[in-house]
Parts: sequence; structure tokens; C-alpha cells
Amino acid sequence: MTWSIIARDPQTGQIGIAVATRFFAVGARVPHIAPGIGGIATQALVNPYYGIDGVKLLQEGRSPREVVDTLIAADDGRESRQLHVMDAQGRIAAHTGAECIDWCGHLQGDGFSLAGNMLAGGAVLDETAKVYVANAALPFAQRLIAAMKAGEAAGGDKRGKQSAALLIHGEEEWSDLDLRVDDHTDPLAELERLEQVSRERWVHFRPFLPTRKNPAGITDRAVIEQAATTGKA
Repeated sequence: MTWSIIARDPQTGQIGIAVATRFFAVGARVPHIAPGIGGIATQALVNPYYGIDGVKLLQEGRSPREVVDTLIAADDGRESRQLHVMDAQGRIAAHTGAECIDWCGHLQGDGFSLAGNMLAGGAVLDETAKVYVANAALPFAQRLIAAMKAGEAAGGDKRGKQSAALLIHGEEEWSDLDLRVDDHTDPLAELERLEQVSRERWVHFRPFLPTRKNPAGITDRAVIEQAATTGKA
């Protein structure tokens, strides 16, 4: 039904999740991030509370293993669920229930976690991981999308394509990037296009928004416009 990658950018400390599926509006249910702490992807016969409650557990200081164990222990439908969790220290835990549809499984690497179900085969995750590792020089968002496109080329969701999403957080509660393709014939290609559009103005505007350290942000419109049009603050 779905595959996803959770990763941490060692250069910026950002945590990101990319996901694709043959299902409507995957970005509304699968990816969840506790800024600066960790990320969770809940999938298969999705339990939305895995993300909602899992983020709270991470914020309480629970390890990924404790988060997974706590969530599935409270859920009688656990064998139909899949989730994986990674914290900012790179610790990873995952669960793929016995009733998830083949191909299903999860794997992990240095600074990233992958999980998928109802896939064309294990090569989907293998190729996603391979391309993620090989493209460390790419900007984080582009690296995540490139990895997902490699998984799609290896077969992706065996039912086809419909939606994809990319969620990236830095230290703030608001996202650095939150892109969703809810219903499209080629969702990862559209996600890639949206990421390109975000680099035209959004990434240059973002640093001026209020933060916890600077609650007012920058409000000088001339400064903001200069940065948005030239890419220089």
C-alpha cells in the first residue's frame, strides 16, 4: 500500500519524511514529526493515533523502541499495522504486522529508516536506500525525493500510484517544508516539481518567519523581498 523513508540531515539537523502510495492524500495521515526529536510514519491499515500519540511519547523522552512497543501494545489491530520511528540520535524501531500484505517489511541504515507494504518486492526499499545513501551531496529535500523515485522505478506500490508527500522540520513547531500531492497520475514527479517551486521564493522567505528565539521574526518588507527575489538576505 505504501512505502516511506524517515531521515535526518546530518548537515542541518532537519528531520524529514517522504512517502508514496496508491491511496488518496497520504500526507494527511502517514508522516508525523516531533521537531528536533524524531519522526514517525504510520501506514498499512493506518492507525492515525500512532502518529498523534507517538509524537507525544517522543516529546516525553521515550526511545523509538519504547514508542513502538507502547503503541502496538494498546492496539488490538496491531497485526494489520506498520510503523517506523527514528529519533534525532538515529535510533530506530519498527513494526510490520503479520497481516500486512506482501511484499512488506522494513530496513534501516545510518541516519535513515524505511518501511513498506503491498509493494512490488523488497527491491523497492533496497533501491530507495541505495539512492539515498549515494546522494549525500544533494540538498535534503531533493535527496529524499530522488530516493523515493528510485523505489518507484523498482516497482513501488504494486497497485499503482496516487499520492505522495514530503514533510521536513527543523527546530521550530512549524515545518520547513510540507508538500502534498493528494491525487495525481504521477505523484512523485509532481512532488519533485513542487519542491522546485519551493526554491523559487519559499526557501528564501522562510528564514524571516517568527521563531521561538526571535518571536517577531523579520518584518521589513524590503529586506524580505530582496531575499525572495535574489536568494540573498
